[in-house]
Amino acid sequence: MESNTNIVDKASVLDASQYPNALKPIAWCCQFFQDLPGEQSEPQLWAGTPYYEDFAALIRAGIAEGWVAQTEIDGRSSAATRFFSITTVYMDGNASPGAEDDVLRGQYWHAHPYGEITCVITLDKAELRGMHGWQGAGWTSPAAGTHHFPETRGGALVALFFLPAGRISYNARPEMPQPVMT
Repeated sequence: MESNTNIVDKASVLDASQYPNALKPIAWCCQFFQDLPGEQSEPQLWAGTPYYEDFAALIRAGIAEGWVAQTEIDGRSSAATRFFSITTVYMDGNASPGAEDDVLRGQYWHAHPYGEITCVITLDKAELRGMHGWQGAGWTSPAAGTHHFPETRGGALVALFFLPAGRISYNARPEMPQPVMT
């Protein structure tokens, strides 16, 4: 992660020995990176497919057990995850009454230097705003160089952000143009 003096990392690493089921999604993610599908197999990742629903069930169980999105993990990556970092964020659009347009906006405008793979697991009727507008459950993949504020509306969700080489930048500004996509 590129440094920014305004950001303080208060995260600690989850002690998986306290939560034996925490190892299941980690194992799932390691397998995901081994099987990482190409564009032609993207539909198998959509909400409602067994591949997605299996992972979503693990994350929902972690919410119930109290260990998912307990801490933000930044930059911890290994060959097993193909050097992606995995950050888990819990966002609840219902928890911010009076927010402009009933949208909960994240704390920082940020960019994806190498892109990002995002898994959105809804806990109710929540939506996350991605690079192509609002979406519910499923996967999205912002391209390298894209930038935005994370935003949610309509309920609660867990988003898992898979960052190649753990790269994220907090130097982007809203007025910056998005990269040209071909």
